[in-house]
Amino acid sequence: MRITGITVWQVPLTSHETYYMADGKTCDTVDTVVVRLETDSDHSGWGEVCPIPGYLPAYADGVAPAIGEIAPVLIDADPVGPDAVMARLEAKLPDHRYAKSAIDIALWDLTGKAAGLPLHALLGGRCATDLPLYHSITCTAPDDMARIANEAQRTGIAQFQAKLGCDGDWQADVARLRRVREAVGPGPLVYGDWNCGATRLHATRVGRAVADLDVMLEQPCRTLDDCAAVRAATGLAMKIDENAYDTASLLRAYALGCMDVVAVKLSKFGGLGAARRARDLCGHLGAQMCVEDTWGSDIAMMAALHLATATDPSMVLNVCDLSGYAAPRLDPNAPRRENGRIAIGDDPGLGVEPDPDVLGEPVAVFD
Repeated sequence: MRITGITVWQVPLTSHETYYMADGKTCDTVDTVVVRLETDSDHSGWGEVCPIPGYLPAYADGVAPAIGEIAPVLIDADPVGPDAVMARLEAKLPDHRYAKSAIDIALWDLTGKAAGLPLHALLGGRCATDLPLYHSITCTAPDDMARIANEAQRTGIAQFQAKLGCDGDWQADVARLRRVREAVGPGPLVYGDWNCGATRLHATRVGRAVADLDVMLEQPCRTLDDCAAVRAATGLAMKIDENAYDTASLLRAYALGCMDVVAVKLSKFGGLGAARRARDLCGHLGAQMCVEDTWGSDIAMMAALHLATATDPSMVLNVCDLSGYAAPRLDPNAPRRENGRIAIGDDPGLGVEPDPDVLGEPVAVFD
């Protein structure tokens, strides 16, 4: 099998409700980038990456030009065995991992299809029949956040991420965590996420004010040192997100004692291959994982779900049904949440087939 062409689309995804986050960040309509690798066989491979503006050093308009740079290495390459291909791409264009993430996912899709196996079989084998979901709650008034949590709980959700910091008011963040915790009752997991938007002082004041509650904090500050200081000052468990993107960052977070949970997001690490290595390291270190991606629809979601399905269930804290938060869906037949969980099948590769009408006209074609 040889790669004969690369097609790239940009599809606007509109969130069902605007997500307000710390530092004035919002997530409303963002472009997801879809990549198809064509081959001289009957198989095509699909990939996707959806950078959120202001979240990481990545942007949707940068994906197609980056792929144009590496296209000469991809054309006529054998896609089976993604790690070998990705090593050649790194030699041609160092880093730009978010753009390469979509290529890596498509290579894995082709490898699975060539083998006649679902990706989870290639990533370690099926370890779970279904996976626990969390529900992300936009940062708004405390009572509104409690209502959203309550509505999600009625669908079976038992893990809740409360966005914090949209107004810079630490007492409002305390109220947000208290109201969400009260709304869902004892037992479910509740954690507050600043997306790097809090100062060490702000996060420490909030953490100490809710120290009597069963809550976790997520990435309050921009640096691991500040996150570790908040973890030590409050005694609350910590999830690391933005600062987890390679082996060195994982080892540093672990050494600082602030990586109780870590977000393993495919595009941060550079695709399924790198995320698989991160998964194995986190399993060795004993850090539970949220296995997902920065944003996106059914292709990115399915790639992350395959990796989570092939992971020891005791190490998977939760996953995210990305395509359940925005419209349109790339594949209307892709899995949906059911009673707070989500499951994938055993079709070869990713098991996803995007709707051509949703994709529209490509923004770039390389052959």
